[in-house]
Amino acid sequence: MTSKSRAPAVSDKANSSAAQAAKRILARLYAPIAGDLARVEERYRAELSSDDPYIATLLEYIEDYSGKKLRPALLLLAGKACGKVTQDHIILGAVAEMLHTATLVHDDILDEALLRRKRASINALAGNEVSVLLGDHIFSHAFEVSLGCSTTEGARQFSRAMAITCLGEVMQVNNRNNFDLDEPKYLKIIDGKTAELYATSARLGAHYAGAAPEVCEAFYSYGMQLGRAFQIMDDLLDLLGEEALVGKTLGSDVEKGKPTLPLIHFLSRSDKKQRALALTAVKAGAKGRDELLKLLHSTESFKYAAQKARGYIEDAKRGLAVLGKNELRPLFEEIADFVLSREL
Repeated sequence: MTSKSRAPAVSDKANSSAAQAAKRILARLYAPIAGDLARVEERYRAELSSDDPYIATLLEYIEDYSGKKLRPALLLLAGKACGKVTQDHIILGAVAEMLHTATLVHDDILDEALLRRKRASINALAGNEVSVLLGDHIFSHAFEVSLGCSTTEGARQFSRAMAITCLGEVMQVNNRNNFDLDEPKYLKIIDGKTAELYATSARLGAHYAGAAPEVCEAFYSYGMQLGRAFQIMDDLLDLLGEEALVGKTLGSDVEKGKPTLPLIHFLSRSDKKQRALALTAVKAGAKGRDELLKLLHSTESFKYAAQKARGYIEDAKRGLAVLGKNELRPLFEEIADFVLSREL
């Protein structure tokens, strides 16, 4: 690898008690699928490999982009709740994580991010050209892997999901520095770029366990609500989080001119003077961060965004009524709640 830029050092705070507590919580929530998730992890790592030493090094480096594996966990838990986990679930769990990893590789290029998962991003180390091609390789290979399932439904639905994800990203890029963006358009963007992969993963988990169509759609809706809340919390972390704890470059959304929910809320409620102050702070980047936070606090815009995320989580939990007294229903509810305290 050749270094194109130097990533800032991450302090030992990254190993905070809060991060460790989050890991313990997820370990408990994933307990019913622990063995299956280990098989997904093994398959995921096996697929991110190459005979070429340089490419193998790159792929090995980004294996840990997978983070907390929430998408394959949803797929496996949905399968277990609706019947049993099969080899199809293992394959598609690995595919879900491969697709997620590829999107992160490309996201960091778009954002010029220097950090990912508490260490240098792949683009900071290997440059944009290599990173683009690496992300493309993972996307392509993921769909090849998905064809190993007993039916092509997984490949079809994940293909559809990634097409929607890419269009969501295009919409976001097209709306950079569009500070007239309204909340409905913002939600359409995050539904595509973030929530769709959660939703499709959950639906496929139910589908490959033989669930009825209405149950599959209920899981899709659950994943969609979860993904919306996840992205809104990401918006909040980008402005309010600590880089050493979150483990990635913060403030990049604002600096790249992305209108996130707290800023959209503020601008929709501010007069011309407040709007001008906020946009000046946005253009100032890191130097304007404190002023921007002060302004957004003045209209309780962070509180508003948190309440919206909470509302989506409540919608997600209500949608689980289709499961009746299923023993795994409480776990889905807890996972939804965990997103609100996320350090994922």
